[in-house]
Amino acid sequence: MTESGKFTVTFWGVRGSLACPGPNTVRYGGNTSCVEVRCGNELLIFDAGTGLRALGAGLATNGDPLDADLFFSHTHLDHIVGLPFFAPLYQPKNNVRLWAGHLKPKYGLEEVICAMMKAPLFPVPPAMFGADPHYHDFVCGETLEPKPGVIVRTARLNHPDGATGYRIEYAGKSVCYVTDTEHTGDGLDQTILDLIQDADIFIYDSTYTDEEYPDYKGWGHSTWQEGVRLSDAAGVKTLVIYHHDPSHDDDVMDRVAAEAEKMRPGTIVARESMVLDP
Repeated sequence: MTESGKFTVTFWGVRGSLACPGPNTVRYGGNTSCVEVRCGNELLIFDAGTGLRALGAGLATNGDPLDADLFFSHTHLDHIVGLPFFAPLYQPKNNVRLWAGHLKPKYGLEEVICAMMKAPLFPVPPAMFGADPHYHDFVCGETLEPKPGVIVRTARLNHPDGATGYRIEYAGKSVCYVTDTEHTGDGLDQTILDLIQDADIFIYDSTYTDEEYPDYKGWGHSTWQEGVRLSDAAGVKTLVIYHHDPSHDDDVMDRVAAEAEKMRPGTIVARESMVLDP
């Protein structure tokens, strides 16, 4: 268990859109979005991309009953496809709560997960989850307290079908998880600025570069340069470039890292298995 008062962030999946494992993505990783946040002994997980499987494999073998909250930025396939492979969900001793803020009033989270895990798309339904997870639909903008002393602030993002940005506050520190979102080009997004103000760590959707973005306008994603501009305006301590495009191999990401370091020293490009301490 994590030491009481310790606040850590571990990256299990850093890609967007499609998993791309292989020799060209070894250094940064090829799994889709999944981030583990430890607030003392409390476990929070953000997104259930393919990176969730490896996290779950470790959790399922440590022998302790698991109590966890899993928050979805949204329910596009690359952010939920790992959920059926999250081993702790199949163990009755565990307690897992699933949260989403972008679906109401049109859908419910349980409805979406059931739709993914049924014929002809998947062989077994969520009813096979022995942990009997609890589904929580909230409204973007609400402030949540999943555990005493752990505050999760939420904000609506600019993404097709909706998405939620999160700010986790614990022990006087803050981590912001902001993916998937598209900047408008009409100035910095005030909703994001308000969410990330003075954050210790800001994880941001950096799918494209400013040069690439015009070809993908309307696809719902942003650039690492926009992340720098937001970070500077909001007084962020550390920007983490995240949600890498699957076409960006390790060499491309190395170039992004070098350019980002020049533009904003201390900026980090997310890699699988990377652990940060706010």
